[in-house]
Amino acid sequence: MADKEILKLVGARIRVLRKERGMSQESLGEKGGFHFSYIGQIERGEKNIALLNLAKIASALDVSVSQLFSYVNEDSESTGADVEISEIVMMLRKSNPKELRLVRNVVREIVNGEDNK
Repeated sequence: MADKEILKLVGARIRVLRKERGMSQESLGEKGGFHFSYIGQIERGEKNIALLNLAKIASALDVSVSQLFSYVNEDSESTGADVEISEIVMMLRKSNPKELRLVRNVVREIVNGEDNK
């Protein structure tokens, strides 16, 4: 993978996550401690972002650093479903045991209901 290509892919992923959360470049910059123009440069693949800054952006987006690379993984094809599953797992990690049991039961009903169709 070419150097510029990975910068563009990671930047595009950051843009998608930012927009999914209804954040502007300005609000992401403020939350992560960056100027909004720096966020724009990252999203366009113009900046080679430092690993520590990448971690700050991931934290500001409330995702793991690995989620910023979900479109970049060369070893396996990442599907839209993979991204959705990762985001669900991140939400579940913040849940209490009672909420987890409820989610498990709902998912079980959905999956079993699909099997019966």
